[in-house]
Amino acid sequence: MGLLSLFCNCLGERLTKFPKASGDASEAGGDAAGDTFDLFFDLRSLQIATNFFSDLNLLGHGGFGPVFKGLMPNGQEVAVKKLALDSRQGLREFVNEVKLLLKIQHKNLVTLLGCCAEGTEKMLVYEYLPNKSLDYFLFDKSKSAALDWMTRFRIVMGVARGLLYLHEEAPERIIHRDIKASNILLDEVLNPKISDFGLARLFPGDDTHMNTFRISGTHGYMAPEYAMRGYLSVKTDVFSYGILVLEIVSGRKNHDSRLSTVKADLLSYAWMLHQRGKSLELVDHTLAKFNSDEAAMCIQMGLLCCQQIVAERPDMNSVHLMLSSDSFTLPNPGRPAIQGRGGRWTTTSTSATAFTDTNTNTNATTTSNDLSKISGGGSFIDEYSRNSISVSSNDEGR
Repeated sequence: MGLLSLFCNCLGERLTKFPKASGDASEAGGDAAGDTFDLFFDLRSLQIATNFFSDLNLLGHGGFGPVFKGLMPNGQEVAVKKLALDSRQGLREFVNEVKLLLKIQHKNLVTLLGCCAEGTEKMLVYEYLPNKSLDYFLFDKSKSAALDWMTRFRIVMGVARGLLYLHEEAPERIIHRDIKASNILLDEVLNPKISDFGLARLFPGDDTHMNTFRISGTHGYMAPEYAMRGYLSVKTDVFSYGILVLEIVSGRKNHDSRLSTVKADLLSYAWMLHQRGKSLELVDHTLAKFNSDEAAMCIQMGLLCCQQIVAERPDMNSVHLMLSSDSFTLPNPGRPAIQGRGGRWTTTSTSATAFTDTNTNTNATTTSNDLSKISGGGSFIDEYSRNSISVSSNDEGR
């Protein structure tokens, strides 16, 4: 608990140095003293703001615990993330999230407003985003019409910018480890913000990768080298991002058992269509119209991000270059690693070489010529038996 108190104290000191995230006191309709960003929230005020954590205020429920909408006395809407008392790992994630979010600020990352730590109650208070998470729209055909092609492409771009900041521009490199549709929140105009940093890992100094026995994440989004061998790098997030992009383009989850065997796994189906020159058949059929060039580029980029050889995946700087350039020629993707039922990975090689990133300098800028020359190689640092995995469901993580 001492560590938690330390981080919360640091939070108060850090936040008092910044202006109010959603405007100054006059804009919010409060006075300078009462309209605090001062920024330790007491339990009583959060209980009142959320109607004592009423089910009517419940926004969602993730691996950390429930998230409630709150209305502060000054009229500011907030999202209160409450640590579940029976969560075995919640305290670790709470401390981790506070520590990491103190270090980062970006328009495509959700903003931490403060925290509460009283007795057994531990909470994080975030800016409130009215449109919930991406999965709320994307996987519901009655709501997905709100996501036209321009909006989807903007979300693809925004998530890429957020990850680029975490990997290369933040004060210290951060790997999120749980990029998925339910962890992408949408603001009032459907701009994306990456949320839920409870599983994120900080890479101090020039470190670019590590080996770990503690595997955490979500099946369907986890990179094979991480799920099987505990090899964690920025390319772990790149793989998850690639899956997310394919979901955004197709409007379906990464695995849908209701579909035929051929179509059930999104990544393998996208790869098959690409091999046959029919990639655009993957595009969500509910879209009235879409930019075929952008859609084809997103599908190819998604496959590039999901290649089984880690070194062949682009970093987020290269991904951003692909998305923002009008004249960029994408390399042809190599075979992806396909995760079948039961969590078994199907690859073209059982060698650890396929799961090793030999290009670990993520601060280096990769040009279009560099991308076409990337190749795999190297050897895995240590041989590990299969790691124990802590997995959140596809519907968790707000």
